[in-house]
Amino acid sequence: LAARPEASMRDYRSRGDRWRGEEDAAEEIAAWREGRTGYPVVDAGMRQLRHEGWMHNRARLLVASFLTKTLYVDWRIGARHFLRYLVDGDLVNNQLNWQWVAGTGTDTRPHRVLNPVLQGKRYDPDGAYVRRWVPELADVDGAAVHEPWRLPEDERARLRYPAPLLDLGEGLARFRQARGRD
Repeated sequence: LAARPEASMRDYRSRGDRWRGEEDAAEEIAAWREGRTGYPVVDAGMRQLRHEGWMHNRARLLVASFLTKTLYVDWRIGARHFLRYLVDGDLVNNQLNWQWVAGTGTDTRPHRVLNPVLQGKRYDPDGAYVRRWVPELADVDGAAVHEPWRLPEDERARLRYPAPLLDLGEGLARFRQARGRD
């Protein structure tokens, strides 16, 4: 950043993205910030951030990928939110890590999209992290905590947990179309 200070607010390597911003995705951005996306591991990370001012690196990657790739929202919105809450927030690390995840930074794989369901099952197989930060799901057994929308309807209704903001396949298709990778 010392050599390229503009990278704190402009794409290091522009890919011609036409990110959605506050006016285009206000409800989705609010749900992401509040930990109400309907994707438990994403919501757990965002709730931990607001409560503790910190989250594990894997959670940081997941919530950033979800915002920039699945919701296709401008990375700067996420970067500002992180800097507001992170107790270990550092301008250089924050901005350039957000760009790495968004695919506008130094990443050699700019089209990488992390699937929050698969990542949750892999890195939180018993759901302890999700249950800690998303108490609405505390009584959901095992790995089912990562896909509460698959529970029987009566059980799902009792959870008081939101349905997913969008289907992951739809989000991936939107990202690929925007990036010209149909």
